[in-house]
Amino acid sequence: MQINLLKSKIHGAIITEANIHYKGSITIDEALMDAANLIEFEMVQVLNINNGERIETYVIKGERNSGIICLNGAAARKAVVGDTVIILSYAMMTQEEAKTFQPVVVIPENNRLK
Repeated sequence: MQINLLKSKIHGAIITEANIHYKGSITIDEALMDAANLIEFEMVQVLNINNGERIETYVIKGERNSGIICLNGAAARKAVVGDTVIILSYAMMTQEEAKTFQPVVVIPENNRLK
């Protein structure tokens, strides 16, 4: 049996842009992606702490060390610049794998690694 567990978490990122005219996704600073073990086009869940919105989308690589966190397309309607979000990804694994697995948690400061 496979179960779905938390793989990666970026906790407390700040929305820097919302681009309604892009086709969709969330753009994330490449340094944060690397630190959180996220890859481009990976599905993520974005939880908006300010308004309670929860969306699923995919990751697009943003410029390294830029601090960018940009919701694109329809997702841009779910947040405004300055909102605080939690970005989560999940992985399927066996129950045995899950017993020893530890998710990666990144807590950025102003959208940058400490």
